[in-house]
Amino acid sequence: MSMDILIAEDDYISRKLLITELKQQGYSVSVATDGQEAWEIYDRIPHRLVISDWLMPRMDGLELCQKIRQRPDTDYTYFILLTANAGDIANYRAAMEVGVDDFLPKPMDRNQLNIRLHVAERIIKATSRIKSLENMLTICAYTKKIKIPDEGWQTIEQFMSKHLGIKLSHGIEPNYYESVIRPQLEQMQSKATQ
Repeated sequence: MSMDILIAEDDYISRKLLITELKQQGYSVSVATDGQEAWEIYDRIPHRLVISDWLMPRMDGLELCQKIRQRPDTDYTYFILLTANAGDIANYRAAMEVGVDDFLPKPMDRNQLNIRLHVAERIIKATSRIKSLENMLTICAYTKKIKIPDEGWQTIEQFMSKHLGIKLSHGIEPNYYESVIRPQLEQMQSKATQ
């Protein structure tokens, strides 16, 4: 998957290393030198992947992540936080609560970056597929089957299991049972005793 990654890093050397590594891996890169500049870039053109330093002038990485999460009508953005602070559980919790997806320890390790990029791509691909399915589902009013583009008709159970990883159990909604099923059962019992 080729995508444009937004990076926000105020340290010149760390920024250059990150740009070089991402470009070598085939990514295009949008660059900000602080969180405020990153937000301005993102707000104009939302990126699906952001790699941000935690501590920056004008706006830190947590504030940037929080603004991204609060932006309406935006596809899911995978947010990686560059930090030397991830080992502290309070910092880790604060970052996760605002919506950080992953951490990349400083100094940056090429292999660690590569691993996190693969996870990010997988999550972005899955969220894109779910969004496209949400916008394209046709449900038969009679059979209650769902038509998936390129897959054809399938039961709701098949769809939820295959695409969402959800297993279903079945039951009868109480009002439906009382108003439809119970009268039918009583009528059948009444006919059987006659």
